[in-house]
Amino acid sequence: MFRFIVRRLLQLIPTLFGLSVLLFIWLRRLPGGPETAILGERGTPETRAAIRRNLGLDEPIMVQYARFLRRMIRLDLGTSTGTKRAVTTEFVERFPGTVELTVMALILAVGIGIPLGYLAARRRGRFLDHASVGGSLVGICIPVFFLAYVLKAIFAENLGWFPSSGRQDPTIGATRVTNFFVLDGIMTREWDAAADALWHLVLPGVALASIPLAIIVRITRASVLEVLNEDFVRTAEAKGLTERTVRRRHVLRNAMLPVATSIGLQAGLLLSGAVLTETVFAFSGIGAFVAESISQRDYPVLMGFIMIIAVVYVLVNLLVDLSYSVIDPRVRVR
Repeated sequence: MFRFIVRRLLQLIPTLFGLSVLLFIWLRRLPGGPETAILGERGTPETRAAIRRNLGLDEPIMVQYARFLRRMIRLDLGTSTGTKRAVTTEFVERFPGTVELTVMALILAVGIGIPLGYLAARRRGRFLDHASVGGSLVGICIPVFFLAYVLKAIFAENLGWFPSSGRQDPTIGATRVTNFFVLDGIMTREWDAAADALWHLVLPGVALASIPLAIIVRITRASVLEVLNEDFVRTAEAKGLTERTVRRRHVLRNAMLPVATSIGLQAGLLLSGAVLTETVFAFSGIGAFVAESISQRDYPVLMGFIMIIAVVYVLVNLLVDLSYSVIDPRVRVR
């Protein structure tokens, strides 16, 4: 297992290096440049030249890239031209919200999707199978922002069961430790703050979980159907093993590899920022902030956030690879 982990970690180095090169080139090709973001459209040629000189943009491209790489390694991501705050500070404050929202969405998607997909496969051709397949199609087709608005209008504004915006009621006065509001409430034993933060996650979590849930249901169903037709499953049933043993040891374990891949991909996408969901619920995550930074040409934020999100995405895929080795030990020797 240790050699498998080391091998996967070494494979991340060229991947991250390639990502840094692509990000550096892309940001240099954006129209306007950082001097426009700082000075606006009315900057004079002299002030623009001074800004480029102060930022080192008049130096050779390789010198700029080396400086960019050193700053990334030191997590010196610069200062946002919009908020005038350190990019690292912005990330530390906003990323926990996105992580909490992602975890809530994945709990709903995985907790419902895998059992539902398995039951649909076991009852192929029956009502539950048709209902789950039809429901998954609806879940994929409905736009996330539309579902978010519907949930907000019905359950927050009309019924008043859930809060309509934010991560937590500001009047609670909760203690901040990690900026993970639910975790902070648990750590400080402020149970009302933890419950309120969790309650704020329900509606955006349901909206965000709709597409991952539909995908997981369909992939689980297809994978289980494929495994059920394998000879080793029929042999296990012929031996008189209980249905629980066959399900746990033979069916689910062999069907989980494609499901784990799907979960990993969905987790990476959700962690990169749910722009529409965060915007509808005024949820202070990184998605809406990055979208706003693009419109404002906030280059330090774009450089820092995109690179960090890329690293997170790569690490999530590493965890998926490690889950393969747990589900199927034969993967370690390939």
